[in-house]
Amino acid sequence: MTRIFRNARIPAGGDGTRLADFAVTNGRFAWFDLPGLREEGGAAGMDLGGALVLPGVMDGHVHFDDPGYTWRETFTTGTRAAAAGGVTCVADMPCTSVPPVVSVDALALKLEVISPQAHVDFMCWGGICASLMEGGGDWCAELHELADAGAAAVKGYLLSGMESFPALSPAQLLDAAATCRDAGLPLGVHAEDRDLVLARTAELRAAGRGDPLAFVESRPGEAERRAAETVIAVARQTGAPLHVVHLGSGAALDLLVEARRGGAAVTAETCPHYLAFTQEDFGRLGSRLKTAPPVKEEADRRRLWQGVENGDIAFIATDHAAGQWPAEKETGSFWTDYCGVPGVELLLPWMLQEGVGAGRITLERLVELLCSAPARFFGISGRKGALEEGLDADFVVLAEDEPWTVRSSALHCLNRYTPFEGVELQTRVGQTWVRGELVYSAADDAFPAGPGWGVFVPREVRCNG
Repeated sequence: MTRIFRNARIPAGGDGTRLADFAVTNGRFAWFDLPGLREEGGAAGMDLGGALVLPGVMDGHVHFDDPGYTWRETFTTGTRAAAAGGVTCVADMPCTSVPPVVSVDALALKLEVISPQAHVDFMCWGGICASLMEGGGDWCAELHELADAGAAAVKGYLLSGMESFPALSPAQLLDAAATCRDAGLPLGVHAEDRDLVLARTAELRAAGRGDPLAFVESRPGEAERRAAETVIAVARQTGAPLHVVHLGSGAALDLLVEARRGGAAVTAETCPHYLAFTQEDFGRLGSRLKTAPPVKEEADRRRLWQGVENGDIAFIATDHAAGQWPAEKETGSFWTDYCGVPGVELLLPWMLQEGVGAGRITLERLVELLCSAPARFFGISGRKGALEEGLDADFVVLAEDEPWTVRSSALHCLNRYTPFEGVELQTRVGQTWVRGELVYSAADDAFPAGPGWGVFVPREVRCNG
């Protein structure tokens, strides 16, 4: 079946756009051309009326908690929120599943559970943790099998708050990186220095501190900077590609940039909350802003924006990780409040406003950060990430100049809270299409394709470090 979309306005370099018609055949883009130049008899058609059309967004870092922690999120609600935000593919983390995705058997179980729920396409990270490496099994073989099964990448922690997924020591990170290199997968690292954070936390709790700034002081920029040094050393020793997830420290970014210029295969992502907020915002937002690492100082926020603008940051993801609201986010102590916020639904509209609308980045750079760069990182640029003939017909039709206010009650995730509550945005997602099917329509707040339309997308291209 072929469907024609007419009078779309698509990116044309910098902040420029151009009008185009395009066709979708069997779920893939068939052609793009000037309006009115092509006719296909009998093809269904839709006039987009000059609306801005972008490639579907890829959020490379989400925790949809299924199976195992479904009081926080389910794959149905998480991918529903993704669709409503113009996100057409997500990469789900391995650690917030039961069992954690550290083997092909665990991956198979997860796929069996989540595939019937998915509104959008999805990838799955594999994982590596200390208990796996110390358990006596052949964890190296497990990582190679995960790579063969299409795992998006591998995730490990230098500091973890999960008993089911304990942190790696620097020596274990070195061994894990060498195996990931051989398997052709990047190793994503939660990069905070464990010894520093545990010592600071003990001191502050002993002193009776339980306020939000005590949490920030327990996980300072120095913890990210030291962990970045560890990541860089491992990358240099092994030649493996290492990726720092949810970077919040400007000083850590400086180290990573310098190391990359020196030949180390190190990259980093950041998240909208690090670009939007500082530790000063805890006074009014409290645990709605609590994440790990925490947001830091204004200088860090400015440096991260600079990295977004100039290419020091590889791409932007959300680290969508909702706690049960309000039970897990208002426990009576900031130390025990759940660490994580939802974000997948607001990624595109917020970045359009604060990135493109504010003049910080061009529309072309936005597409790179949210679409093409993550598709390349996860080895699926031959399938997703651009408006190009032959790729999956994943795209977003935007409703510009339609101001709206972020309200938790209107979000589509399971636990509806956000530090962006009350923020005024100028553009909303009008329609989201995945492989040529409408998965979200704002006109009636509907999800026409329904759960189960989204499919598992295996990594297609291995990295070689």
